[in-house]
Order: sequence, then C-alpha cells, then structure tokens
Amino acid sequence: MIAFDNISASYDGVHQAVEDVTFTVDKPAIVGIIGPNGAGKSTFIKSALHLIDGGGSTTVDGKPLQKRKKEVAYVEQKSDIDYTFPITVGECVSLGLYPEKQFFQRITKEDWQKVDHALALVKMEEFKDRQIGELSGGQFQRILIARTFVQDATFIFLDEPFVGIDATSEQIIMELLSGFKKEGKAIFIVHHDLSKVERYFDELVILNKKLIAKGPTDETFTKANLQEAFGDTIFVGGGQVND
Repeated sequence: MIAFDNISASYDGVHQAVEDVTFTVDKPAIVGIIGPNGAGKSTFIKSALHLIDGGGSTTVDGKPLQKRKKEVAYVEQKSDIDYTFPITVGECVSLGLYPEKQFFQRITKEDWQKVDHALALVKMEEFKDRQIGELSGGQFQRILIARTFVQDATFIFLDEPFVGIDATSEQIIMELLSGFKKEGKAIFIVHHDLSKVERYFDELVILNKKLIAKGPTDETFTKANLQEAFGDTIFVGGGQVND
C-alpha cells in the first residue's frame, strides 16, 4: 500500500502548485493522473517522491518513503532528459540496478543478463550498444521502461510517457505495464489524452491543484468531475464520459 498525505508544493513559496492532496492505493493497479495544464500533476509526483521541496508525507506499507525508496521507480518526462549524454542503451538500462548496489560495486554477469531480458521485453535488444541519442522518442521511452523493470520496483511513476511517441511503442509499453500490474505492482501515469482513459486505467486521480476525485475509473471519469477540473470548455466538440 502507498499513501499520500497532504502532499503540497509551491512555485515560489507563495503560489501553490499542489495543495493538500491525500489518497491511498492499496492494491495492484494502473492509475491515471489527469487534469488541465498547470494542474500540478507532475509537481504532485515530484513532491510526493521528495524530488522537490514540499509538504506532506508519503508512506509505503506504513513506513516513510525514505526507508522504502528501493521499491519506487520514477521516469521523468523525456523532455527533461539529456539525450546527448554519452551512454549506451544497455548502460542506461543498467542504471536501474544501482539502487541495489553498494558504493563502487560493479555490475555482474547476472546483472547484464537482467538488462538483456529487460531489453527483450521492450523489443529493443538489438539496440543495446547504440548511443541513446540515436533513438527515436518511442524507442527511448521503451528503454526507460526497461530500466524500471531491472529495478524491480513495486511502485512505478511515469510522467507523460506517451507524449511524442509512436503508436507501436505506446502499445508495447501498455502491454508491459499490464503485465507489471499482474505481478503485483502499482503504476501511476500522468496522462493528457482523455480519449484513452477508460481503456488504460483501473483507477483515476483527477487534479487541479487540489484533488478533485480519486477512485475506480468507471466511477470517477464523470462529466461533473471533469467539468470541475477542466471547466465547461472540455466538452466543446463532443466526447463521451460517464454521467
């Protein structure tokens, strides 16, 4: 179980980006985090994982996150990552092993076998020795998912993983994440495409600085909740949600 208690963060110490967000996920699930631009979705994740300064606390099975960090994997937006860094695909995936390593401990033959397996899962094994800068956006996103696989985290946080990637990569990633859920993991995805919400997510978190709604997607993805988060303009041009 992972619990978020009064997660808050501000842009400048004055203007709130996220305010007192509280909810719990107590079973394996793929959880979508949606809301309008500027709603604080990415900021919520970063504050909850103590990647930025903020208020509130996150606990894993009742223990502070700081004591369970090895169980958490985070994949930031691709736009925040330096593609020019001189590292191969295999080396990038192997970074997921380091939370389990002691300082200066080397990667073993068995570790590299885990990397090879992860690359095979995302259908990228032939790219192992290429520089990450040679990859397309979709290929690179698959590599980041492979890195979470070798880390073997229980809770996986993905910030806009489907932005700027091809349909094939998106399908491969969703199939992998569904497999992760069956293995007992909880996956949190910041997402903006409302047309795929009901297909992709078991549960939904709707944010607009504050928590608007959280629960099973078929109960939470409603016109009232979306209007509260996005405003009436969300429905201009049509689209179907639950009443």
